[in-house]
Amino acid sequence: MAGASVKVAVRVRPFNSREMSRDSKCIIQMSGSTTAIVNPKQPKETPKSFSFDYSYWSHTSPEDINYASQKQVYRDIGEEMLQHAFEGYNVCIFAYGQTGAGKSYTMMGKQEKDQQGIIPQLCEDLFSRINDTTNDNMSYSVEVSYMEIYCERVRDLLNPKNKGNLRVREHPLLGPYVEDLSKLAVTSYNDIQDLMDSGNKARTVAATNMNETSSRSHAVFNIIFTQKRHDAETDITTEKVSKISLVDLAGSERADSTGAKGTRLKEGANINKSLTTLGKVISALAEMDSGPNKNKKKKKTDFIPYRDSVLTWLLRENLGGNSRTAMVAALSPADINYDETLSTLRYADRAKQIRCNAVINEDPNNKLIRELKDEVTRLRDLLYAQGLGDITDTNTVPGGPKLTNALVGMSPSSSLSALSSRAASVSSLHERLLFAPGSEEAIERLKETEKIIAELNETWEEKLRRTEAIRMEREALLAEMGVAMREDGGTLGVFSPKKTPHLVNLNEDPLMSECLLYYIKDGLTRVGREDAERRQDIVLSGHFIKEEHCVFRSDSRGCSEAVVTLEPCEGADTYVNGKKVTEPSILRSGNRIIMGKSHVFRFNHPEQARQERERTPCAETPAEPVDWAFAQRELLEKQGIDMKQEMEQRLQELEDQYRREREEATYLLEQQRLDYESKLEALQKQMDSRYFPEMNEEDEEPEDEVPWTERECELALWAFRKWKWYQFTSLRDQLWGNAIFLKEANAISVELKKKVQFQFVLLTDTLYSPLPPDLLPPEAAKDREMRPFPRTIVAVEVQDQKNGATHYWTLEKLRQRLDLMREMYDRAAEVPSSVIEDCDNVVTGGDPFYDRFPWFRLVGRAFVYLSNLLYPVPLVHRVAIVSEKGEVKGFLRVAVQAISADEEAPDYGSGVRQSGTAKISFDDQHFEKFQSESCPVVGLSRSGTSQEELRIVEGQGQGADAGPSADEVNNNTCSASPPEGLLLDSPEKAALDGPLDTTLTHLHLGSAFTFRVTVLQASSISAEYADIFCQFNFIHRHDEAFSTEPLKNTGRGPPLGFYHVQNIAVEVTRSFIEYIKSQPIVFEVFGHYQQHPFPPLCKDVLSPLRPSRRHFPRVMPLSKPVPATKLSTLTRPSPGPCHCKYDLLVYFEICELEANGDYIPAVVDHRGGMPCMGTFLLHQGIQRRITVTLLHETGSHIRWKEVRELVVGRIRNTPETDESLIDPNILSLNILSSGYVHPAQDDRVSLGNDTRTFYQFEAAWDSSMHNSLLLNRVTPYREKIYMTLSVYIEMENCTQPAVITKDFCMVFYSRDAKLPASRSIRNLFGSGSLRASESNRVTGVYELSLCHVADVGSPGMQRRRRRVLDTSVAYVRGEENLAGWRPRSDSLILDHQWELEKLSLLQEVEKTRHYLLLREKLETTQRPGPEASSPTSSEDAESHSSSSASSPLSAEGRASPLEVPNERQRELAVKCLRLLTHTFNREYTHSHVCISASESKLSEMSVTLLQDPSMSPLGAATLTPSSTCPSLVEGRYGAADLRTPQPSSPPASPEPEPMSEAESKKTTSPAQATEADKEPQRLLVPDIQEIRVSPIVSKKGYLHFLEPHTAGWAKRFVVVRRPYAYMYNNDKDAVERFVLNLSTAQVEYSEDQQAMLKTPNTFAVCTEHRGILLQASSDKDMHDWLYAFNPLLAGTIRSKLSRRRSAQMRV
Repeated sequence: MAGASVKVAVRVRPFNSREMSRDSKCIIQMSGSTTAIVNPKQPKETPKSFSFDYSYWSHTSPEDINYASQKQVYRDIGEEMLQHAFEGYNVCIFAYGQTGAGKSYTMMGKQEKDQQGIIPQLCEDLFSRINDTTNDNMSYSVEVSYMEIYCERVRDLLNPKNKGNLRVREHPLLGPYVEDLSKLAVTSYNDIQDLMDSGNKARTVAATNMNETSSRSHAVFNIIFTQKRHDAETDITTEKVSKISLVDLAGSERADSTGAKGTRLKEGANINKSLTTLGKVISALAEMDSGPNKNKKKKKTDFIPYRDSVLTWLLRENLGGNSRTAMVAALSPADINYDETLSTLRYADRAKQIRCNAVINEDPNNKLIRELKDEVTRLRDLLYAQGLGDITDTNTVPGGPKLTNALVGMSPSSSLSALSSRAASVSSLHERLLFAPGSEEAIERLKETEKIIAELNETWEEKLRRTEAIRMEREALLAEMGVAMREDGGTLGVFSPKKTPHLVNLNEDPLMSECLLYYIKDGLTRVGREDAERRQDIVLSGHFIKEEHCVFRSDSRGCSEAVVTLEPCEGADTYVNGKKVTEPSILRSGNRIIMGKSHVFRFNHPEQARQERERTPCAETPAEPVDWAFAQRELLEKQGIDMKQEMEQRLQELEDQYRREREEATYLLEQQRLDYESKLEALQKQMDSRYFPEMNEEDEEPEDEVPWTERECELALWAFRKWKWYQFTSLRDQLWGNAIFLKEANAISVELKKKVQFQFVLLTDTLYSPLPPDLLPPEAAKDREMRPFPRTIVAVEVQDQKNGATHYWTLEKLRQRLDLMREMYDRAAEVPSSVIEDCDNVVTGGDPFYDRFPWFRLVGRAFVYLSNLLYPVPLVHRVAIVSEKGEVKGFLRVAVQAISADEEAPDYGSGVRQSGTAKISFDDQHFEKFQSESCPVVGLSRSGTSQEELRIVEGQGQGADAGPSADEVNNNTCSASPPEGLLLDSPEKAALDGPLDTTLTHLHLGSAFTFRVTVLQASSISAEYADIFCQFNFIHRHDEAFSTEPLKNTGRGPPLGFYHVQNIAVEVTRSFIEYIKSQPIVFEVFGHYQQHPFPPLCKDVLSPLRPSRRHFPRVMPLSKPVPATKLSTLTRPSPGPCHCKYDLLVYFEICELEANGDYIPAVVDHRGGMPCMGTFLLHQGIQRRITVTLLHETGSHIRWKEVRELVVGRIRNTPETDESLIDPNILSLNILSSGYVHPAQDDRVSLGNDTRTFYQFEAAWDSSMHNSLLLNRVTPYREKIYMTLSVYIEMENCTQPAVITKDFCMVFYSRDAKLPASRSIRNLFGSGSLRASESNRVTGVYELSLCHVADVGSPGMQRRRRRVLDTSVAYVRGEENLAGWRPRSDSLILDHQWELEKLSLLQEVEKTRHYLLLREKLETTQRPGPEASSPTSSEDAESHSSSSASSPLSAEGRASPLEVPNERQRELAVKCLRLLTHTFNREYTHSHVCISASESKLSEMSVTLLQDPSMSPLGAATLTPSSTCPSLVEGRYGAADLRTPQPSSPPASPEPEPMSEAESKKTTSPAQATEADKEPQRLLVPDIQEIRVSPIVSKKGYLHFLEPHTAGWAKRFVVVRRPYAYMYNNDKDAVERFVLNLSTAQVEYSEDQQAMLKTPNTFAVCTEHRGILLQASSDKDMHDWLYAFNPLLAGTIRSKLSRRRSAQMRV
């Protein structure tokens, strides 16, 4: 019988009320086992016929002779299946059909006579056959389980404790099973009937348009039927186990037919999903068992999707497996259900073709024993037949027992032979798992196996006891919940007992009243909390419920009624009829009992109530119902409690408690602060006492003393001054710590619709942006005298959209205003909306969001220097009006000239406003105080602040940013640096202290000097500023300002003409001469602002965006590493000084399994045009592998050991990810291979051998294990899937694994989709020579830093370990209204660096412009300067002028006459003018490239700041402020070597001295390298950071590379994106083959080298590991490449060439 087909029967039901109301017609015809269906739309067509095993006509009434009753269905199907069960086969019967077709009726039936379905009849017949058995050697046991599958979740219908959904697991031996599903032992049909009734009541049913009691879930009723037979002859117990599965499927349906909506529609979707999967399984099985495919081998594509739904997974054995299966298809006869009925018939027709391979479930040992006994008997008979019986007789004596013992020994000792054999195999699996490597999966499988072993070894009596215990638990659980169960156990509900006294609850909600019932048993009934020492009969909870609250004592006095007495416990609040009881009180029926404050009950005594009714039968019902409100009013009346007064008293107590706790907390914080301060002072004294005695001891031992040179002292002083005023960390701490206040203020502003935005801003005290006094902290005045750098503070920029004003608040003011905002927010619910609108119209007053704003607003500032008054010559200046942000807002024309004291002002006409002569006194002491306040370092004034000090917010001035060297000025490589003659730290200050009277004839100390300042015009001011006026003052006299009249500004037409003349008379003092030599006059331009510049909120405008210079492509953010799952979380050691750095080029490939069995790299779409980016085009549902290849220069410090783990996670459909959430879909991949490999042909840099190291590893990736819909389905149009990959690689000599992280972008197509070989833009035209597989990868550029382990105890490490909580991620109320806005963080500091850089450059440009203008004016007037009276020789003057680029005002005391400039001076002036008017390469001016070694330190910091979410995605290159002006950095730079300042002059910050090439080469000599290799290896800390590729292309094109092995030239395509150059095989190649770090490379150009090699247009690029000789196509192209690689070197070369040409022209 092992290959029988599935039995299929169809049954048609009568019309239901819905079909009758629509006058439906019958479309089903049955004849014998044939069923036909008529198409109602085309009735003339031949009906479609189907043949089944049984066709049941149940459409008519039972009187019809052809009517198929429930018993007939059972006789045909049920009895046969029950017989198979007794034979030992597994059996399954399931019903299928649309909603309302009669499935549940066929399977379950009704509780009426002759209406029972297959399941009840089969169970009843099962026990009747068991009871009829007369064989004493046979014994039977029956277990049942009942579950439902609802919305793909399994629920136990028999055990009330299993409330949640159960997990479906699969065991390697036992197959699919439901974990923790209760199996209950039964002994009679009544037990099964009770369990079936309780399970049916728990099933999920709902009403649809097609069926009022539609089954919304699949029900599976399992019967495990075990037969045991004891063989008395061999004393062996054999057993057969049959599993009877009776399945009632949910109805298949259409949403429009059932009218499903909401939950019903979701249920229908899940039902149809599981039924569709069942249909797929049946179709696949039928196709496999059909005629053509029957004799063929099973193909790889014959996949049966059992696991696509829970239903088919659990029925796997019943569908085409070890089972005898019958299917009943229920049909609807109505024509309106034609489509559903036809689908059901086709469904059933397919199921006929399924063949099941059923076997008898018996122990294989018993089967083997039985076969061996038969074989022995047959051999014995054969020997007797041949006359050899004596042999058998003699051998039987010794051998017989052995044979018998052997046979007996093979049988199991226990009676549960079948289950024990499984248990033995399971236990062997247990042992294998026990010794396997420890993992979570193995432990889980071990627990699962132990649970199965315990279940299998359970005896029958234990199962009966467990079933009874579960039944008792169920009843006890219901009784504890106040729900009673009748003694028959069949009906659940709340019942009112007939005799027993009880309590019913009263609730404020009438529907919740009398829902809970508590019995008062005879004796004591205790009431209390759950955590009481003794078990309480009635458990209550609440604040005023005691552990043992009260006791009800019930005494039965003979045959009379029971008397119930309430005995309250001590201190318990118990009220009877509103009165508090403290002594035992006898209760009467109807009494109201209140326990605590919230538990209200009514006491019911049925016997008392019955007797009361008998005594007074005519008693009227009370007028007012006894409910919860009645009990509460009664309580208040009896207790005399004023609830309002009590609440107010309670509120006052809470307020007092809060006030006390706040005062205590404040006091404790103050005590802790004082305690910490005292500890810090003690530690500081301890450190001082520890270090200074050592220094004294060193002084006492002169032989150990290391004397410092003057230069070293300067360096130490400079370093101390720099780090003392370092502010990066403090600013960052303030930004992080106050971010939550900023978020809350913005959230309240949005909710109250205040049109005010708040954002952090950094303000620095510079010439263009002096800090207002209200923003300076209280100690600023005292601190300013000691501070060498300008102060930078964190403030809040308040953008008032309503009035178009911008204010700046201190952080303290923000916190004060925030308290008022919170009060306003709390009052907003109480204030009517009209009042709120009135408040919005009020700009000032009590509203904390607004400040008073002035009518005029500062447009910008300009500076005019007065050094022309030294000669004196008149000058007309055109100066830039610069805003506080460094933006040029317009230009101002100002004339400055010296006049005689008695000169009358000429009549300028009506359009000129003339003021009288103002007298200004210059007090030497006052001016010196101003100088010391502005810059106290000796030799420095406010305007004389070096570029380092003005630009650096945090005291971060590097030595490379100081003034230029003499060689740089001569070669004009630092042309935009400030002329040092304008600085007071130049040697001219010494000359000023000399004979002033002889050098400046018109400026005698004590004489009167008059000069005129004329404000001429203002131009290019935006039209948004109306009513423009200007005021000016001396820089140290803010209180004495001169103002012009306001003028109307339209933004068009001629410039605004102020024509304001102001004469100023001064008594000449030393401070006045100092002032006109170095200090400017400050001009401030004001205007009325008449536009609102702020767009509406919630469009991510709160974070100020940097002005975009070009539309850059969108880049993916750099993600943090995915946490490892297998590696233990190691504490990361703190990295110390960096040992070495390497650039890594990493290739990522996703390989897919092809038809030939090979894994081929998937296609990558490179259409984005950016390096290190690409989209993987994958096929859905295919096995994949991930291949990662690491490329780097070969070095002794970098050795890969093994790949510890490769994890993937963060599956999403947006580039951004919330890394704070815990990702449940992280998957650790299995590493298949890893090791060093040889490069492919296209990956080689040279045509010969590639000296780089290639390390490759491969991992298997099963995307279905993520359980993510994004990876399992085909990606919709215009959507992309993103994933993060992290690799943990162990390196030699490293303390912990290095981590490489990459974000993947993927698109999934259907499995059979044809994808192009490559989709790169470069391949659209022309045919590339690259193989497609070499382009199907995504690259990544990383920087590997190997650092020494830092000394944990050092003070520097202790400072770096300080952690400040970033409050920007903390949630505030209303944050969701900000649309993802975040406060500015670390990026704000770097942006402010950029603004200060611009202000510094603008100030230096103004100085240089003034210097050139004055020089030109003196040359044209041919006026001799005061230099002629100096005794200094002309040689000294020339050398000094060349070294300092001196201005005329600083040239006093020199012998060189100015009216006849020498050739050197002419050459310098022409060069300055040419550079000032020269337009740099446009691409370069947009690129902001990182061009100096000193900036590489800043770029290192910017890499970490790039991960700030408030940063705009412009790439790392835009973050380096000094990159815009190459003249502000060093003239030449090597491989990022440290530079030592030179001891030539004593400026405040020492100048750097560039290393010569010879010295730089000496630093890495081979001898030193070998010595370094001999040093003992130290443990290092690896750190790998992904480099964000710059979107700016400085240059791209072809270059020729000299091959080191063949001496030939190889043509390669190169793209320069600072600070890296990327090399490709050709312009169509989409994959980077080599990267060159320009920040660590040295570019060398030599004409001698070209002549020696006889190859024109060549230059060399040298790195630490290789030297590359490059050849360009032309001379211009070579200079363009040099400019892209090293702008400073290109400028130097261009300058030398221009000097050479000019010298040739002179010759």
